[in-house]
Amino acid sequence: MSCLMVERCGEISFDSPDQNAKCVRMLGKGDARVRGQTGVVSERRGSYPFIDFRLLNNTALSGEVGTKKKVKRLLSFQRYFHASRLLRGIVPQASLYLLDEDYLGQARHMLSKVGMWDFDIFLFDRLTNGNSLVTLLCHLFNVHGLIHHFQLDMVTLHRFFVMVQEDYHSQNPYHNAVHAADVTQAMHCYLREPKLANFLTPSDIMLGLLAAAAHDVDHPGVNQPFLIKTKHHLASLYQNVSVLENHHWRSTIGMLRESRLLAHLPKEVTQDIEQQLGSLILATDINRQNEFLIRLKSHLDNQDLRLEDAQDRHFMLQIALKCADICNPCRVWDLSKQWSERVCEEFYRQGDLEQKFELEISPLCNQQKDTVPSIQIGFMTYIVEPLFERWAQFTGNTPLSENMLNHLRRNKAKWRSLLHKQHSSSRSNDHSGQVTGSQEQTLNEEETP
Repeated sequence: MSCLMVERCGEISFDSPDQNAKCVRMLGKGDARVRGQTGVVSERRGSYPFIDFRLLNNTALSGEVGTKKKVKRLLSFQRYFHASRLLRGIVPQASLYLLDEDYLGQARHMLSKVGMWDFDIFLFDRLTNGNSLVTLLCHLFNVHGLIHHFQLDMVTLHRFFVMVQEDYHSQNPYHNAVHAADVTQAMHCYLREPKLANFLTPSDIMLGLLAAAAHDVDHPGVNQPFLIKTKHHLASLYQNVSVLENHHWRSTIGMLRESRLLAHLPKEVTQDIEQQLGSLILATDINRQNEFLIRLKSHLDNQDLRLEDAQDRHFMLQIALKCADICNPCRVWDLSKQWSERVCEEFYRQGDLEQKFELEISPLCNQQKDTVPSIQIGFMTYIVEPLFERWAQFTGNTPLSENMLNHLRRNKAKWRSLLHKQHSSSRSNDHSGQVTGSQEQTLNEEETP
């Protein structure tokens, strides 16, 4: 088994809007890590070792933040897990084994159809032994010619992809590396839409894929209101504004710099990439949904989008990433249903934590009141439909856009049917909203996709 020794050192600093410097000291000299045959550090799988991260006062009088301890990763949520005792019991990654030729062949066959909207990311993740994000990214960077264009070192590129994948928490039902791979595959499909593809530069494509892959990195499985009401240190650091998205961005930049993937590029180029990655990832904040919808509607109504202009292209990349992030209701029913149940399970887990620690249960997190069908119908009606209708208007109602809207309407009708059945059924049954085999068979008989 070959090993790769990696030494990391240095300091990362970020500028904030209020000009308070935020600085996180990373590993000092002499810290070596050993990776196995897959390039994966075994301790990284769930997250990081329990380390006491310390952020000093971040006020207008003192913008300096430091630590006397060496840390494994930028602002890890593992500090929160350790300090609050809320989310313990992280299971270490099982040993990874080389895939046999049959599985490799099936994975390669799936990659040949990676541009199809019915791509089954769950099957692909099984075929790649849990390495769907790394495998997909390597393939897409090659397909889009990014490795050659940016003269990227393959070993360094693979190491960076592994770092990103391993910084997702596999114990999260929804916000895990499979979700990141699913969003990345969707982004690939959107980047191929003629209205957009005809104007995209290699930099645009790389930014779109990187942002999709890393947009939820190190997600703790709870939402921003939970972090705020539990007084999490990141909520204070980012002043309760786009807390998770800011953390995802800063973590991504930390890994980019640590891996030195772009170290051979001019400094001004890497700085621009870092800032644009931030702009893309921050756009996924659901609280900014109306802001982007209003702006997109204005552009479409006025017909003033000029994709030759870098700013307009970047805006449409933001819209594409927002679509990719919430595209689950637009997938085929079998895939969409799995994602719906996963995200609701994550909501319910948060609700259980809130109940356990006598906190007010957040909206959509009460398993006894908030059913999967009701949550999904509301999500589709108020969030997904308005965005994807505008996206279809932008693309000119391409086959992909029409396909997504058709799936969205059918899936919504199925959830409505399930909700009606729940209301009609005995009140003695719980209201978890899980779809039984008989219910799904009835649905499939009632509505042919």
